[in-house]
Amino acid sequence: MTTKYIFVTGGVVSSVGKGVSVASIGRILKSRGISVAVMKLDPYLNVDPGTMSPYQHGEVFVTKDGGETDLDLGHYERFIDIEVTRSSNLTAGQVYLSLITKERRGDFLGGTIQAVSHVTNEIKGRIRDLAEESQADVVVVEVGGTVGDIEGQPFLEAIRQMRNEVGRENVFYVHLTLLPYISATGELKTKPTQHSVKELRSFGIQPDAILCRSDYPVSDAIREKVSLFCDVPKDAVIPLLTVDTIYKVPLILEDWGLGDLLVRALELNAGRRDMRDWSAMVEMMGSLKGKLPIALVGKYVELQDSYISVKEALKHAGLYHGQEIDVQWIHAEEVEEKGPDSLLSSACGIVVPGGFGSRGVDGMIKTARYARENRIPYLGLCLGLQVMVVEYARNVLNLKGAGSCEIDPECEDPVVDIMPEQRSVTDKGGTMRLGAYPCRLVEGTLAHRAYGTLEVYERHRHRFELNNAYRESLGNAGLRASGLSPDGRLVEISEVEGHPYMLGVQFHPEFLSRPNRAHPLVREFIGAAMETLREGDQPSLPLGQEEVPVRHQASADGEE
Repeated sequence: MTTKYIFVTGGVVSSVGKGVSVASIGRILKSRGISVAVMKLDPYLNVDPGTMSPYQHGEVFVTKDGGETDLDLGHYERFIDIEVTRSSNLTAGQVYLSLITKERRGDFLGGTIQAVSHVTNEIKGRIRDLAEESQADVVVVEVGGTVGDIEGQPFLEAIRQMRNEVGRENVFYVHLTLLPYISATGELKTKPTQHSVKELRSFGIQPDAILCRSDYPVSDAIREKVSLFCDVPKDAVIPLLTVDTIYKVPLILEDWGLGDLLVRALELNAGRRDMRDWSAMVEMMGSLKGKLPIALVGKYVELQDSYISVKEALKHAGLYHGQEIDVQWIHAEEVEEKGPDSLLSSACGIVVPGGFGSRGVDGMIKTARYARENRIPYLGLCLGLQVMVVEYARNVLNLKGAGSCEIDPECEDPVVDIMPEQRSVTDKGGTMRLGAYPCRLVEGTLAHRAYGTLEVYERHRHRFELNNAYRESLGNAGLRASGLSPDGRLVEISEVEGHPYMLGVQFHPEFLSRPNRAHPLVREFIGAAMETLREGDQPSLPLGQEEVPVRHQASADGEE
């Protein structure tokens, strides 16, 4: 079958859910037995987001082949349950770097390089490359930013050209816009959507469907108005209201008929839709018990998208246990200033995620000590492992000068040191240990019991590792290396013996978590947190017993 293409653009404002919409479209198609590949086009000039601040871009999602990519690729993987590659993220920086490299090499034989056709051909070529690489029935492509952005114009021109080149029957355009609510008049406004579509048309693109994001119900009258002024059939104007969980979005789009519309328009050889498992999962999300407080102590907590995969992995693990997760966002610098006791006293579990640089690290070390001494379940991710090792060396081995060479290159006891192969690296972009690597687990350890197997592959993004010169002394003191690289040279997992759950990993397990398949380490962490009693908590009674107030409890002879 000829490859089909769905292009999703955005209008009015950014950050209204294009990534989730693309992921949801992928889920809808997959439920019909259609194979799907996904791609994000990012108009910024960085080659990738690897060197960008999380405050600028949010999380950097690492693919199995080591690509440092946009966080939307995490949505794609979680919703569609696929593993994408670096080919699924194309930036303007990659496009221009490729063209300039070819020009310097003389590939254009003295020709003038232009936006059309050289830049657009490069973009189209990358889209076709993904189609060829994946052999998917449908390639769903998200165009980052909003229509009208200067830097996005070559990408819009490229997807316009695609329709003529691959055939109009093989391309479908979806436009996602915001319907703003005017509180003074109590109404939704369609004018920004009309202007957005007008701008899109100026590039020669007529949307085939419009998704209308809104915080308020969208009436039929509003849909008819959008249909009339934007020249889109009414059944292709689909309301997309704000929901309490993003995992409802595929069901909403399906209920409004988007799946059937795509199948008809693209003449897809599709089976009957089957969203029963997904629907049951979403229904279960609405019936979770209680709220389990989990403290996430990080460097970038002001922008929660910096840890979006961690947050979702915790929710997935909570879903496995039937437990709602209450993520408490705590800044590591605040722990430095106020101490952990007041900030972490209500947490039943503590996560310290990844990060770079010295800011907030002392607060993370204090957090690790608090978790160890108070026997609170702790999960350290990348940097979270490293601060756990530093804390243990300082306070258990009594190596007061222990530290990480990333934070203090002159520290007396560098228990965390740069990897040997990284010592001569000077460039920052794309030069870390990146992508999926094997890890062999030590039999009988907490990690081994969680995974239930002796070898796993996990995704990495780091330059520093536990220093092998201290491995034996740390192990003898109770910090056991429970996961190693196959050659035994690199410590991938460490755990504190005798602790309910204190485990750190050098990799990022959150990238492999799925809503219907929680990551084993996060799953077991949440299980341990559920067994933790904090001050003021009461243990649950055995099944079938009810608590009887003391003043009403009957005595043995039947008197009150």
